[in-house]
Amino acid sequence: MSHSNGHNHKHHHHNDLRGRNLIISIFLNIAITVAQVVGGLISGSLSLLSDALHNFSDVLSLIISYIANKLTKKRASIKKTFGYKRAEILAAFINATTLIVIAVLLIVEAIERFQNPQAIESNLVIWLSLIAILGNGFSVLLLKKDSEANMNMKSAYLHLITDMMASVAVLIGGLLMKYFQMFWVDSFLTFLIALYLVWMGYDLLKNSIKVLMLFTPDSIPIQKIVDEINMFEAIKNVHHVHVWQLNEEEIHLEAHIDFNNNITLSEFDIILHEIEDLVFNKYDINHVNIQPEFGKDDAKEVIVQD
Repeated sequence: MSHSNGHNHKHHHHNDLRGRNLIISIFLNIAITVAQVVGGLISGSLSLLSDALHNFSDVLSLIISYIANKLTKKRASIKKTFGYKRAEILAAFINATTLIVIAVLLIVEAIERFQNPQAIESNLVIWLSLIAILGNGFSVLLLKKDSEANMNMKSAYLHLITDMMASVAVLIGGLLMKYFQMFWVDSFLTFLIALYLVWMGYDLLKNSIKVLMLFTPDSIPIQKIVDEINMFEAIKNVHHVHVWQLNEEEIHLEAHIDFNNNITLSEFDIILHEIEDLVFNKYDINHVNIQPEFGKDDAKEVIVQD
């Protein structure tokens, strides 16, 4: 017999506002990308083209984030008992992966161009980088609030903020090329932009993989929780424990509990609610599934290999 709570679910949905902000950011970045591709080809600037490529990745990441945001609204069904609650985590994983792949391509291209620097039309680079800074800056402001509490929105936000910083670097490079003819700086800045993308993407990739692999969240001390539940007078042993993060808003705890006596269902319900309150108030675990046992012959270790 298992029992799970239905009163401790936390919901912080601002999906409509998120969707609107994402749409605005998508169209802004499409315009910036087109302008930078045309400008990069005309001027011969690799850093401008690399910024355009990064902006294009922004467009893709924002579209993925928008689709994931919409999917999370879909209701659960017989075939999809959790619905699409993990869509945003999957989007964060895809976005982080694309960041790193694009960065590696840019590093290769920057090294090749560094060996053969070319003259560049710096005026076009300066004006287009200014436009990109303004456009990405506005998008960053739109997504900042939601990025603080949502991994999917954070992935989109990171794409945008890194691109804004890259555009600032391209602007500086354009000024150096215009006034000091330092054309090698174009490749150097491309290399730095790429390294920054790897650094930003790796952390997000690592966190999204942890969630997808059902790893215990870093903030959850399983042994301490087990010790606290074991202190309940009626409980003999807590074992076969699983804790995982389903999405941004749900942390699940599943465990078997061996009781000292053959208690009634109503007595179990009272203890269950006490456990729910304990783990919710102290550890933000908002979905509890307990299998009560009495004298059952099974493995009693905290972690049992299924």
